[in-house]
Amino acid sequence: MKAYVVKNGSYQFISVNNPRLGNKQIKIKLTSAGLNHRDLMIKERFANNTDAYILGSDGGAGIVDQIGTEVTRFQVGDEVMINPSLNWYEKSAAPPPAEFEIVGAPFSGTFAEYIIISEDFAEPKPNYLTWEEAGGVLCLSGITGFRALFTQGEIKPGQTLFIPGVGSGGVNSFIIQLAKAIGSRVITTSRDKNKLKEAEVLGFDRALLTDDDWEKLLEKEEIDLVIESIGGATFNRSLNVLKKGGRIVTFGSSTEDKMTLNLREFFMVNTN
Repeated sequence: MKAYVVKNGSYQFISVNNPRLGNKQIKIKLTSAGLNHRDLMIKERFANNTDAYILGSDGGAGIVDQIGTEVTRFQVGDEVMINPSLNWYEKSAAPPPAEFEIVGAPFSGTFAEYIIISEDFAEPKPNYLTWEEAGGVLCLSGITGFRALFTQGEIKPGQTLFIPGVGSGGVNSFIIQLAKAIGSRVITTSRDKNKLKEAEVLGFDRALLTDDDWEKLLEKEEIDLVIESIGGATFNRSLNVLKKGGRIVTFGSSTEDKMTLNLREFFMVNTN
């Protein structure tokens, strides 16, 4: 089959062998898949590997082409969506289990004609979703956003969420819409005025520019929850606008992975 892979430190579109179908696995003929920022970083991670790793971390959708002998949930011809978060069966705060993987290197991803995966990590595609909607960023970004906002962040109606970086990724877009859907107040930021204007469709209540003085402008706001994914460039600034006893959740870093953290400010937030 044809697949888009990373091999020998470069992206390549090549023919690869189909893996063998296991007893509890299904083979899906993919119709759509989404591009994740992680796919753009995999080349550096696997720069010295001669094996071909199939990219595509954002799940995908397709039609069941073949089923293993012990498969009970699906039949050939079923339309399905892929949950790209693998082997995380039991709810846990952190970290995920040692067996946890995400599709798209080293586990085969969705930038291919087919994918073979356990039936546990597929779900029926709702009829109201188009192939593009079902196979885009809904699964990985949507689930990540839901977990950050509700499972970890424990947001409630009427509480205020501060989430810097609107327009920086699909997860933040999902989080803003989910928070507004339950009646929370949402404040966000961007480096670009035009991005803020375009993102108004998401329904946030207030927006700041990255270069603004966040502490001054938000001094009359009570920030119950901060969700951070920008990383070292904004983490401490975000922490400084959080109310005493508030919560901060992080699910990644699109800037510096390493930073300096003032521990006293961290556990005595906003007590000066």
